[in-house]
Amino acid sequence: MSPTAEAKTLRPGRLNIGPRLILGFGFIILSMVVADAVVLWQIQVVGTQAERLNDIDQSLIAVLRVRTDLLAFHDRLNTLADSQDADRLVTDVGPLRSAALEDIRRAKSALSLLPSDLQRDQTGLSTLEVLQSSLPSQVAAITALANVGDWPAVRRRLANQIRPLESLTSTLVEKVETEVAVERARAVSDMRRAQRRVLLIVPLTAVLTLLIAGTLGLAITRSITQPLDRLVEGSKALARGEFQHRVAISGDDELAHLGGVFNDTADRLRVLYATLQSSEDRLRLVIDTIPAHVWSALPDGSVDFINRRWLDSTGLPAENALGWDWRSIVHPEDLARYVHAWESALAAGQPMESEARLRRPDGTYRWWLIRNVPLRDEQRRIVKWYGTAVDIEERHRAEDALRRSEASLHEAQRISHTGSWRHDLISGIVTLSEEGSRIWGVDPDEDSSATEYFFGRMHPEDAPLVARAYQSALVAKSEYVSDFRIVLPGGTVKHIHSAGRPILNESGDIAEFIGAVLDITERKRAEESLRQAQADLAHVSRVTTMGELTASLAHEVKQPITAAVISANACVRWLAHDPPDIAEARAAAMRIAEDGRRATDIISRIRLLFTKGAPQREAVDVNDLIREMIVLLHSEATRFRISVRTALADDLPSVMGDRVQLQQVLMNLIVNGIDAMKAVQGPRDLAIASRRADREQLLVSVSDTGIGLPSPGADQIFNAFFTTKEYGIGMGLSISRSIVESHGGRLWAVDHVPPGASFCLTLPTRAERG
Repeated sequence: MSPTAEAKTLRPGRLNIGPRLILGFGFIILSMVVADAVVLWQIQVVGTQAERLNDIDQSLIAVLRVRTDLLAFHDRLNTLADSQDADRLVTDVGPLRSAALEDIRRAKSALSLLPSDLQRDQTGLSTLEVLQSSLPSQVAAITALANVGDWPAVRRRLANQIRPLESLTSTLVEKVETEVAVERARAVSDMRRAQRRVLLIVPLTAVLTLLIAGTLGLAITRSITQPLDRLVEGSKALARGEFQHRVAISGDDELAHLGGVFNDTADRLRVLYATLQSSEDRLRLVIDTIPAHVWSALPDGSVDFINRRWLDSTGLPAENALGWDWRSIVHPEDLARYVHAWESALAAGQPMESEARLRRPDGTYRWWLIRNVPLRDEQRRIVKWYGTAVDIEERHRAEDALRRSEASLHEAQRISHTGSWRHDLISGIVTLSEEGSRIWGVDPDEDSSATEYFFGRMHPEDAPLVARAYQSALVAKSEYVSDFRIVLPGGTVKHIHSAGRPILNESGDIAEFIGAVLDITERKRAEESLRQAQADLAHVSRVTTMGELTASLAHEVKQPITAAVISANACVRWLAHDPPDIAEARAAAMRIAEDGRRATDIISRIRLLFTKGAPQREAVDVNDLIREMIVLLHSEATRFRISVRTALADDLPSVMGDRVQLQQVLMNLIVNGIDAMKAVQGPRDLAIASRRADREQLLVSVSDTGIGLPSPGADQIFNAFFTTKEYGIGMGLSISRSIVESHGGRLWAVDHVPPGASFCLTLPTRAERG
């Protein structure tokens, strides 16, 4: 008969394993239940007797406590009667009485709870009721006698009333003890009989249970072990991969069904194995196709699998790549470092990441990023290592280019004396480039990561201004620009130009500030030299201009001198009168003094224009300057029949500037206007105006009706050495623009139609510049 046909053979009338086991266990459990029932019955008997003994003992204890309380009560009263302390007797007798009454109540409760067959004698309860009713009245009587001080009566009542109560309790105790002894003997006898029954029943039950269990176990075991042997044989065949094996089991019990399930499982495993084989082929195809090297290694580090791409990329045969021979493709300069890292990872059991150059079939090397991770079992033991390698040759080239770019940047910063800085607002750390550290004079062992370090090196006059500017940039999230001085530890002062811009995060908050710092010390020195040269040139220009205006200035000085001479002659005549006219003479002398002061003022203004010195900033009234220049150049304007008109706004704020330099600017503009109208045949009008402008500034304009601006070349009139005058040197307007711009203002020219031109300048007010 074939295995399949044998597997389908049935044996009618044979029970399944479950009913068989249930039947056997049923007989065993039934015998054990009977034995346990008898044992429990005897235990119940013993328990009942124990409960009776406990109840009797509790009643005896309660009665004994009553007797003890009465004895303590009597002794305490005797003591108090001997001391004849009524207050103490009243205080102490209450708690004693309450305790005695409470114990009497408990004793009654204990006696009343005894079984009915133990309550044959009711004298105990009667005695307790007598005690309960008489004790309060006796205590009250004793307390009353004590309060009136009749202590002999108290002692008699104690002897005649309280002592008999103690005798009653003694009798009650003896009676209860007798009953307890009788019941205890009876209970002990019953418990011994129960013990003999248990000792007989338990061995008999155990023997019977063993006989039934042995018989049924042998029969059931034989009906199970034979089919199980066949299942074990089939399992071994399945473990060997023999998925065609069939288990032959007869009958219709659970083992027969298990055999059918086993055969079905074998069929499913055969199909699953075929599917897994197909999946493994697809997985191997994926591993061989992905753009990376993939391998696995044993716990000792020797390689046991390498994908096809690894072999194709290196040109190494598969048999040579396994084990440790893969080291032959690692660049000699990287081999020792990489092998050391791999052996360290094996020893520590930790993942590894490294970079190394691997040889290609053509002999060239490329950089690869190599990672290895361990696979552990449930006991955390390493059972396998898996690794990948990704080509990072292009990244390495980019990094090399970045390093070269950074080196070029560092060199450019060094040559241009420009450093870079970064302020991380989250951590508060400030970092400087190498050139930035050199500019700030940071020593290698100094900690310059805090902003306090840099503000501490700033000039005391500049640090508050820089702090306000930087804080304003942080609040406004705007760019930051500032010029300031720093003082190095050796006392060297540097001029620094710093600029930066904020970097915002996704929330719109400033994450960091990045910027550059430039050493402008040499530029500042050059600017100072230039300003000095400009001042010298401006002085030359003023001297030249004053030379051109010598005749006009002489006329201006001559007028007050002539007037003084005339007044002096008049004073002499008034004094020569007989009698002398003192009043007229005094008036003539006062006119002489006034003309002398006027001549002195004119000479002082001229002398001031010839003064050579460093610029001095002070509060200057622009309208006063305009009036002074009009007075100074009045003769020049009169000589060429030029009408001078002014439109000066009232209450103009002052400007901070150098008075002499601003005088030179106004003198240049007025002189240029006069020169432009010398050859004009029509009206010759010079208009000078001042007013407020936008952004807290003053606007001054000098307009003429002259020949206008040159065309072409109007945009060149402010260039140095550009002139339209026959004997000019072309420096007046250039110097004037430099002076205005150094004061924070602007100077420009506007051509008119009809002919003429206007020169306008703006200056910040004193409030703005402060």
